Amino acid sequence: MAASATEPVFDRARLAALLARELAAFRARNPRSRELHERALRSLVGGVPMPWMMRWAGGFPLVAAEASGNRVRDVDGHEYVDLCLGDTGAMPGHGPAPLVAAVAAQVARGITTMLPTEDAIWAGEELARRFGLPRWLFTLTATDANRTALRIARQLTGRRKILVYSYCYHGSVDEAFAVADGRGGTVSRAGNVGPPVDPAQTTVAVEFNDLGALERALAGGEIACVLAEPAMTNMGIVLPDDGYHDALRALTREHGTLLIIDETHTFSAGPGGCTAAWGLEPDLFTIGKAIGGGIPSGALGLSDAVAEAMLDDPDADYEDTGGVGGTLAGNALSLAAVRATLGEVLTDAAFARMIPLATRFAEDLRGVFAECGLPWNVTQLGARAEYRFEPHPARNGTQAHAAADGELERYLHLYALNRGLLITPFHNMALMSPATSEEDVDLHTRLFGEAVAELQGA
Repeated sequence: MAASATEPVFDRARLAALLARELAAFRARNPRSRELHERALRSLVGGVPMPWMMRWAGGFPLVAAEASGNRVRDVDGHEYVDLCLGDTGAMPGHGPAPLVAAVAAQVARGITTMLPTEDAIWAGEELARRFGLPRWLFTLTATDANRTALRIARQLTGRRKILVYSYCYHGSVDEAFAVADGRGGTVSRAGNVGPPVDPAQTTVAVEFNDLGALERALAGGEIACVLAEPAMTNMGIVLPDDGYHDALRALTREHGTLLIIDETHTFSAGPGGCTAAWGLEPDLFTIGKAIGGGIPSGALGLSDAVAEAMLDDPDADYEDTGGVGGTLAGNALSLAAVRATLGEVLTDAAFARMIPLATRFAEDLRGVFAECGLPWNVTQLGARAEYRFEPHPARNGTQAHAAADGELERYLHLYALNRGLLITPFHNMALMSPATSEEDVDLHTRLFGEAVAELQGA
């Protein structure tokens, strides 16, 4: 991050000393998690089921014993208020009763049969009601939905390139790991693992909120689709400028480019995500994680025009060799989970409770910033809020990426973790669930204020 954003308000040597203290405290209070991690190093890559679990702040991850509502208990017996919520996957809370009942009942009736269930029809109707797209198919993840959406867009337009925003995130889709190089070109994002081809062959990356760059990229006539979150969420929350989405929709239509909206994280905006809240009109729509309450689930919505063009295309084999879907996609268990989650947990009433809690979180943090003279900001998107170490919210992913401060983030995360609170390890996001309370939000405000006071020597 830029030195001017933090150096006037705390000392880096003091930060290093406090971080060392918190790391020592973490190791001391979690002997069983540490023991299990050391055992896991003998069989799991990095000692974890997936490499991103290595990014927890303590040097080794806590090992979970159970989770319920917005609480997690680890194998050392510590309980945590969970504002991470599986980085959105557990937005309904952990194991809400309707989901547990529906999943248990479906397991007894059959998990996967390669046959449709009534729950699939209900889920399609509910997703259409919430998000406005009339036709749906199901996947296991939002990544799967995005890959399918890109294939459909290329097939229908006859174009090979897609457009994404620098530092976006759309799961493990190869084409999305690209950034603008600042000179009008596109390059692979730093750290990208084994790209099958140079991303510039498949992708054009531009900065979010830069309409000029968007228009220049679309004008060439080679872009099959724009793949976009309504608000960027991978490097903090980056909101669109006023009028940006109207211009995006107008430009894509003008240049014959399909628009895919990915609401996997921005579903936090409300019962119908940003698409309903902001009146968006995508051609294709993707979502995952939260709609199944943690049971692997994803969905792809299609406009009537896209669905009809798909089925009218004699050269596309969507049923077998076309690379769309898999044998577990649309399985009975996932669809039972979607029905329970959307029908009984993440309801309009739940969002009406969750969003004010995120507002409380954001407003209280701004109070701490003002009191402590911190040139930082916090941005809210419905039930989700995130703080960043710069005076004003970023307007694009590159700016947000540049404002990161790994050492400072690690200290703040560990301080909270050692005192019974989880926030998302990859950044500084807090998410509210139907089980979250005002007291839970206030705990974060208190711990954050205490952490900063120690950092400033108060």
